Amino acid sequence: MFQRILSPEHLDQETCFLWGPRQSGKSTLLRELFPEAPYYDLLLAKEYRRLAANPGLLAEECAALGWSRKSQLQPIIIDEVQKLPELLDEVHALISRLGLRFILTGSSPRKLLRGGGNLLGGRAVRHEMFPLVSAEVPDIDLDRALNHGLLPRHYLSAKPAPLLDAYVGDYLREEVLAEALTRSLPAFQRFLEAAAFSNGQIVNFTSISREIGVAANTVRGYFEVLVDTLIATWVPAWTKRAKRRVIESPRFYFFDVGVVNDLSHRGKLHPGSSEYGAAFEHFLFMELRAHTSYRGGLPISYWRTASGLEVDFILGDGQIAIEAKSSDNITSDHLKGLRAWREEHPHSRCLLVSRAPRARITEDKIEILPWQSFVKMLWQGQLVAS
Repeated sequence: MFQRILSPEHLDQETCFLWGPRQSGKSTLLRELFPEAPYYDLLLAKEYRRLAANPGLLAEECAALGWSRKSQLQPIIIDEVQKLPELLDEVHALISRLGLRFILTGSSPRKLLRGGGNLLGGRAVRHEMFPLVSAEVPDIDLDRALNHGLLPRHYLSAKPAPLLDAYVGDYLREEVLAEALTRSLPAFQRFLEAAAFSNGQIVNFTSISREIGVAANTVRGYFEVLVDTLIATWVPAWTKRAKRRVIESPRFYFFDVGVVNDLSHRGKLHPGSSEYGAAFEHFLFMELRAHTSYRGGLPISYWRTASGLEVDFILGDGQIAIEAKSSDNITSDHLKGLRAWREEHPHSRCLLVSRAPRARITEDKIEILPWQSFVKMLWQGQLVAS
């Protein structure tokens, strides 16, 4: 239904890992791209038990295909490979001996990364898959995206709330409990709700520790769990060549705006509310993050001074500064952060992305763009060279 940006050219040149949160569309994409590929789905209990009892079956079954490096027409796909890390030793041997190509998917690389799992000795490229982005959704509906989130099933649903509730519950049960990442599920549930209120913010570990009744070091560990299981990420602060005193702590973002809505019990978001503005900023971050991964775009940071002046996103080495404002009536007050940034970085391209109906450029060369124009420029390579 959606034309995803990842294509066979991305995934079928070399053996690769394809990481991404549950329900981001990895399995659907691979079945569409490679309908004839041998497919091992480790979420199926029967398949998991069969290979867990004898991982060597993989090598025997691949040998039976009669493929070599030159004759292999389709990759061999192993879905949710982190559930059975022992298979990676077999994959490693098959790559070395026969030159076979694999696509290895997973929703949580934590077990492999932390447990010293076989990451194939540098023989596998790493790709990530994210929720939907504007370039994959014809005529994307902003209000729907902000309220439903952009996991494909949630975006399409007429009633996403039950799906989001189930998603959060499945994550707790399958990712956290199955990997024994915390001893207290109730404490982790309280933490998730507190973390949702920190979305897009600098995290105060001590405050969250007091709020949920666990040690600050435990809270730090919980944030590591979210990052390692692809549920969240950190955005570093811009600290280069600062004339003003700047904040150096990173900001925290969940991978999807819909998940934040559910965890923070926002209810329906309406233009003009602070919650809508926060979700709008989060949406633009999701676009930028996916573009950086899919198209090799510029790294993302943010800038904030000790006096409170800030710019939401700085791209690359300061080439582009982006402020997100969900208002449809942009005033001089909305431009304070960009103007302060411009004083220190006069050659930076400064953009304010909003719900304004038309683009315009201020006298001091700050570009005010409708969000539709911004995302189109981004994905067509007109903003950042791909």
